[in-house]
Amino acid sequence: MLTTVLIFLIVLGILVLVHELGHFLTAKLMGMKIYEFAIGFPPKIWSKKGKDGVIYSINAIPLGGFVNLRETESEASDPNSFVNKKPWKRAVVILAGVAMNFLLCVVLLSFGFMFGLPQSVDQDALNSGQVTDYKIQVVTVLDDKPAKTAGVEIGDVLLAVDDQNIKSVKDLVAYTGTKIGDTVNFKFLHNKQEVTKPIEIAELENGKGGIGVGLVETGIVSYPVHLAVWHGIKLTLALTKEFVLAFVNIFKNLIIGQPLGVQVSGPVGIAVLTGQVAKLGIIYLLQFTALLSLNLAIINAIPFPAFDGGHILFIIIEKIRRKPVDKKIEGIIHTIGFSLLMLLIIVITFQDILRYSHFFSNFFSNLI
Repeated sequence: MLTTVLIFLIVLGILVLVHELGHFLTAKLMGMKIYEFAIGFPPKIWSKKGKDGVIYSINAIPLGGFVNLRETESEASDPNSFVNKKPWKRAVVILAGVAMNFLLCVVLLSFGFMFGLPQSVDQDALNSGQVTDYKIQVVTVLDDKPAKTAGVEIGDVLLAVDDQNIKSVKDLVAYTGTKIGDTVNFKFLHNKQEVTKPIEIAELENGKGGIGVGLVETGIVSYPVHLAVWHGIKLTLALTKEFVLAFVNIFKNLIIGQPLGVQVSGPVGIAVLTGQVAKLGIIYLLQFTALLSLNLAIINAIPFPAFDGGHILFIIIEKIRRKPVDKKIEGIIHTIGFSLLMLLIIVITFQDILRYSHFFSNFFSNLI
């Protein structure tokens, strides 16, 4: 578990550092006065004042970070203060953190595609990329179908069917389509062991023969540098769309009182998942870090107090009203938002501890 925690802290530290660097560098570019650049939340572990007058700090609670621009009325007389800069400049500084996390996702996925990332194999991958570790994998198992009865599970890898040379899902469909009512021997790789399951081919709703599974052709796909960057950008945009739709669905379900439809994890859950992904190899950890970075960007863009999107919302209100919102009122709203956020993290963390209780039990058993 100590290794898991260390890896998680490194990953989280990279995500936070990149995000805060976005705010920090653009604030410098805009000529704003910066008081402190911090990774983590207080209490302080280490701090030092740089030659540029900025205090650089590392804090004890590794759940975020901040760039202190002193958004207070006491800085009203300083032309370099954040509050005295034009709204568009403030908006750029705020959005730079989100942009940097998007950029980190693109960079990590691009590097991944250079060396090879696990993904579904389509014609584009076969034509322009190099595919290794090709396999046909089970991604869904339908209820009340022969595969479910035979014990086929999601993640199983199809190795052979009646000793036929099955090279693609298309080949499998063509073969099973002529075997309705017959028993066919399917060889799977299940939990790193080869198992053979005799399964009767049933007539499915589409009139074709099958056993009731969803299959996908996967492999480790790598591309030349220029194509790797293009695929990194394309995948980031596709994932952004999926993440945004997922968040919209979560908020919709919260409003109408329906189940969320997804499993939400906090720091503890993410730490456990990070450890599990790390065991698969560095390339999987790279991909997972990219997903976390994109997730962080989208969450920060939500117009909720304490998030970057919340600060942008106040700038929009300022432009509409043609005068800024009282800083004390804005500060109170952000403090309330941050408190609610911390409360939510505590609740989710408690759920994560219950969900992964076996993980902690094993850890403490090993200590004893």
